[in-house]
Amino acid sequence: MSLAQPKLRVHSTSYVVIPARLASTRLPRKLLLAETGKPMLQHTYEAATKAARPSGMVVAADHEDIAAAVRGFGGDVLMTSPACASGTDRVAEVARQLPDVDILVNVQGDEPELPGASIDCVIELLETNPELVMATLATPIRDRAVLEDPSCVKVVFSEQGKALYFSRSPIPHAREWRDELLNAEPAVFHLHIGLYAYRRDFLLRLAELPRTPLEKLENLEQLRVLENGYSIGVGVVHERTVGIDTPEDYRAFVSRTATR
Repeated sequence: MSLAQPKLRVHSTSYVVIPARLASTRLPRKLLLAETGKPMLQHTYEAATKAARPSGMVVAADHEDIAAAVRGFGGDVLMTSPACASGTDRVAEVARQLPDVDILVNVQGDEPELPGASIDCVIELLETNPELVMATLATPIRDRAVLEDPSCVKVVFSEQGKALYFSRSPIPHAREWRDELLNAEPAVFHLHIGLYAYRRDFLLRLAELPRTPLEKLENLEQLRVLENGYSIGVGVVHERTVGIDTPEDYRAFVSRTATR
């Protein structure tokens, strides 16, 4: 089904895009689950509106059911191709329609508790560091189980706050383990938070780059950026966001919402 595309109003240089795909394997149609009284996607949208720096926000939908839900709660939505291979490709498709925007922020639709301050942080990293083409976030790891969990992506970065590597393995690797490493200040280990800000021109270039060997090996798209010699800024925050991937994750989110 075709959908008329609204004309987005752009007043400054940054925009939030929420790529929203209807299909999901472990939690079917998860973005439309509404046991809290609102679709999960609406929670994410409303959380993102608390950011101060973006000039606007839009959901990049791949299905009319997603678009209808967004229109139902008064959000802006653009239809994107169902053939997009990743959320990054979906954000890039929107970027092509926003020629006056310098910075685009990719907010995942299943992050309903993402603080607005985190969005402001990644935008500020690009605004104040012209050599960076992309920015993301990390938070200290204080639990060894998280450090050793391959589903929890780790990141190491330089003294200047530029990413050196992302991995599903524990990095850096302690040659001699000591439990006190988990409590060290500054933190030794950092968990990657999957929030990204891109310069528009770079995002369009990234969407055209082929997958790289390390990206394929670890199944981490951000490694394509490093393997091509670009710099990713990493901001450190002290609040871990929880993505909703499983029925258990969603039940826990519903419970947290009920107590607020």
